[in-house]
Amino acid sequence: MILVTGGCFQGKTQYACETFGIRMEEAVDGAVCPPEALYEAGLLYHFHLYIQRLMKAGEELSLERLKEENPDIILVTNELGYGVVPVDRFDRAYREKTGRVCCRIAKEAVQVHRVVCGIGTVIKDG
Repeated sequence: MILVTGGCFQGKTQYACETFGIRMEEAVDGAVCPPEALYEAGLLYHFHLYIQRLMKAGEELSLERLKEENPDIILVTNELGYGVVPVDRFDRAYREKTGRVCCRIAKEAVQVHRVVCGIGTVIKDG
């Protein structure tokens, strides 16, 4: 598993596609894909929105299942922990949940990349 993270509109998905040799047409959008796509995709972007959709549906992400069924997936997500704390209760819970899930994924991932202004830095390798 590889995690690519960074701020909004920083070029994370393009960076991931170029770095890992995946065509954009092959990447899956976590904002709109079927839930099972997570277990089949090579690269899933908008992972934070995938988590949001699970929360709205009252479901939980199974990291164990993901590691078992799709251990080579590349996940691209926004960093949500910076900035003003949301007033809305759900938005606060979503931000918290996404951060915790991404921390767990980063711990399990073979690589973690952080992208700023389209430039990626490997912050974990191995």
